[in-house]
Amino acid sequence: MQNAKKQKLRQLRKWRIRKKITGTTTRPRMSVCFTGEHIYVQFIDDSKGVTVASSSTRDKSTPGRELLAANVESAKKIGTIAAEAAKAKGISAIVFDRNGARYHGKVKALADAAREAGLKF
Repeated sequence: MQNAKKQKLRQLRKWRIRKKITGTTTRPRMSVCFTGEHIYVQFIDDSKGVTVASSSTRDKSTPGRELLAANVESAKKIGTIAAEAAKAKGISAIVFDRNGARYHGKVKALADAAREAGLKF
């Protein structure tokens, strides 16, 4: 499949997901993004258009960030770190936005780690 067609199909999936979920002040949207090298997590309040908290493999406050990559083990660590960052801001319940990715592998590992750290989906 051509790269342009893959990108178009992913964009359509993102739009289909985003029209169904919205983050609020009491329950922000947890958006995850996986690139070839890094993992990014943001907690977004869509009613105000503000990022409340974030975490990534590139963040300077992430312990052992040189060893982290875009794999399942790192996704578990980032999920736990992101949940701790959210709890520090007073967030306990979220809406999960997988950002067009299928819910398995890295995405599932990150979500499960965040659940185990105390976030309610």
